Amino acid sequence: MSVTASDLPVVVIGAGPIGLAAAAHLAERGLDFVVLESGPSVAAAIDEWRHVKLFSPWRYDIDTAARRLLEQAGGWTSPDPDILPTGGDLIDAYLAPLAKTPQLSDKIRYNSPVEAVTRVGFDRIRTAGREDAPFLVRLSDGSELLASAVIDAAGTWRRPNVLGGSGISARGEAVAAANISRALPDVLGRDRDRFAGRRTAVVGAGHSAATTLLDLGDLAEQVPGTEVVWVVRGADQARTYGGGDADELPARGALGSRLQNLVRTGRVELVSSFRIEAVDQTSDGRIELASGERRVVADTVVNSTGFRPDHNMVGELRLDLDPILGSTRALAPLIDPNQHSCGTVPPHGVDELAHPEPGYYAVGAKSYGRAPTFLLATGFEQARSVVAGLAGDWDAARDVQLDLPETGVCSSNLAPAGRGLATGIAGGLLTVIDAEPSSATAGCCN
Repeated sequence: MSVTASDLPVVVIGAGPIGLAAAAHLAERGLDFVVLESGPSVAAAIDEWRHVKLFSPWRYDIDTAARRLLEQAGGWTSPDPDILPTGGDLIDAYLAPLAKTPQLSDKIRYNSPVEAVTRVGFDRIRTAGREDAPFLVRLSDGSELLASAVIDAAGTWRRPNVLGGSGISARGEAVAAANISRALPDVLGRDRDRFAGRRTAVVGAGHSAATTLLDLGDLAEQVPGTEVVWVVRGADQARTYGGGDADELPARGALGSRLQNLVRTGRVELVSSFRIEAVDQTSDGRIELASGERRVVADTVVNSTGFRPDHNMVGELRLDLDPILGSTRALAPLIDPNQHSCGTVPPHGVDELAHPEPGYYAVGAKSYGRAPTFLLATGFEQARSVVAGLAGDWDAARDVQLDLPETGVCSSNLAPAGRGLATGIAGGLLTVIDAEPSSATAGCCN
């Protein structure tokens, strides 16, 4: 007897905060599911920046269905809702215990990166009978799973933007890769030796750049010879600095002022209006960034220019992607950073996330494409709505709601003295995309 799609589990790609939220809602709805995580443990991407403190207190960081599963399991203590967790805290006190609940523990497959998603017997061209065919999910080891639906919460962390200022790699960028660090290195901890007593160029105007700049500023006070250069395309860094004394959230304004003070006092050298065209290695092994006739030379470069989604693995599905942002076409006008900040993005769910391929939904940071306005709380609502739709509860699926703070939803989140800033946090809500705004299109919430 042939297997029909309705007999198969829902496949969730990614065991980060949004993927596990989707899993929790699937469990509550009684739908069978499998979670595929590319890393060796939950939230492997967050584990790479576990040293970073979020700007969002715990009250905004836990999905409602996930909380119910944890409370039902017993033995879990809810964190103080007003405390700011680090990325490591988010894993250790929330996501790891959630993954061990009875409803999820045997549903998560680790070290299972997805290579491709398609329909059994159907490429993108064939139509007749397509909606009845199961999804085929192929893993990097060649094994395959069949699925009734796919919730893609793979995120964007594994696909950083390039240094090149025109959207493609700068000339020589790939050759110099060994001297280029990805965003959010542990400057004061694990990666200290790479930066102590050396000259570092941080590229990008978003909050991951600010996080690294503040840590490098602290390191420069501790280790003589540590030099910091901040390289940006734009001419005005007001969005990175925040509102200062006029900020609606005074603490946040003070944090932005700290970075501005580092630049004003010369402890951070600001190089603005610098569009990177080429990357080269000098004769003494350093790295040189070129913009026209201008040059910046450093021992190492931190790429904090943001991230973009990977749609290659679903290339044989029928997607309706906005040609600019790479989100769904229906979602794009709601999140366009030319028109919206994080705080003005309206609630949205299954309808806005739907593609012409029924049963496939991208949620979380990936759903926003290249728009730097995603909030973690928004992702939780996306997951709830999509799962309700898969369960056939369309009233619940379309009753999308999102309660955001009345002030300060999108702004700088620079850290106080000491370690950490909140990367990708805005107004108390975690964002998971960072981007370098240009002078024409200044993104927020990164």
